[in-house]
Amino acid sequence: MTRILITGASGFTGLAACSYFASLGMEVAAVVRSASARVTGGTPYVCDLTKPEDVSRLVHEIRPDWVLHLAGRNSVAESWRDPGSFLQANLMAPVYLLEALRSCPDTRILVAGSMLGTAAAGQPIPHPYGFSKMLLMYAAQAWHLWFSQQIMVALPSNLIGPGPSTGICGLLARKIAGLETGAAHEPLRLSSLGEERDYVDVRDAVSAYKIILDQGVPGAVYSIGTEQPRSLGEIVSVFQSLTSASLPLEVENKPRPELVRRMDVTALKALGWSARIPFEQSLSDALDYYRHV
Repeated sequence: MTRILITGASGFTGLAACSYFASLGMEVAAVVRSASARVTGGTPYVCDLTKPEDVSRLVHEIRPDWVLHLAGRNSVAESWRDPGSFLQANLMAPVYLLEALRSCPDTRILVAGSMLGTAAAGQPIPHPYGFSKMLLMYAAQAWHLWFSQQIMVALPSNLIGPGPSTGICGLLARKIAGLETGAAHEPLRLSSLGEERDYVDVRDAVSAYKIILDQGVPGAVYSIGTEQPRSLGEIVSVFQSLTSASLPLEVENKPRPELVRRMDVTALKALGWSARIPFEQSLSDALDYYRHV
């Protein structure tokens, strides 16, 4: 039986990943920071990944066959207020994990980065969050080269679907569910209805993680997305079709071009992956999730 260690197990992607890998019959070690954190599959393990001694003990106890590193901080706005903590969580914590895993040379490791950790040639990374994720990607590749560890990097686009998401679709779904019950009254604040981004369902992303862990080439970077950008206006239109509530909007008309990324998932498709869940279904499932929590 394959034993997989999943960090960030109580987060949006972590919950989906634990459920998915457990459903495949794998032994899931769900790593969380607090004993009160909820997990949806596997055995919970409490560990502060910013403490290298704790990380070393965790790895020694579990001795995983696979590792899926999802833990970290992911708010662009918060990264401006405390960039040091983002470097600690998004760079040093995974480095401690990779160091501990040097004692498990056969372990296959997938580090989840972010498309916001990349930039066009000659362009700077526009915020501390993206900088921390860029350094994470470089660190993962360096540890592969220096220590021959079997490390791959995944760069997912904006994740959507059911679960406690802090992304724009999750925030909109939660707001709409609140409007339906009368618990929310404030307008929906959007930067620009014309702003386009790539979105992929978290369940499709998790299936991609499995394929990469199973078949991916160590040292490689795999982008995960649909290659079909969607505007915020499209998202609002789909949500409006799913509810009878009136959606008050407050549009700032301040596009954020640094958040737009054109995806190329050729490398992942070569492994046999494709996005399967329709965009509209992802938004419907996200709204249903918030209607019932």
